[in-house]
Amino acid sequence: MSSTAKKLLYEILQLPKDERERIAEEVWLSLHDKGEEGDVEAAWDEEIKKRLDEIDSGKVAMIPFDEAMSQIEKSLREKRKHSPRSVERT
Repeated sequence: MSSTAKKLLYEILQLPKDERERIAEEVWLSLHDKGEEGDVEAAWDEEIKKRLDEIDSGKVAMIPFDEAMSQIEKSLREKRKHSPRSVERT
């Protein structure tokens, strides 16, 4: 490691944890081609924006977590009721 790199590393290690994490993330990203990962991230950003726009416009209404979980549990109970029972192995 060069003396410049050693000096930078020493200085970075003196920073608060959150700043070191940010630097580590930036260095990591600089070493890796975002390629497909960047495409996925962009797609998620677009999906998030679309969903927020739907909420803001009133097209979609949010429901409380407890209510959502109740609906999910009810749906799972119904599916279990109507699914064929697994066959026991002999």
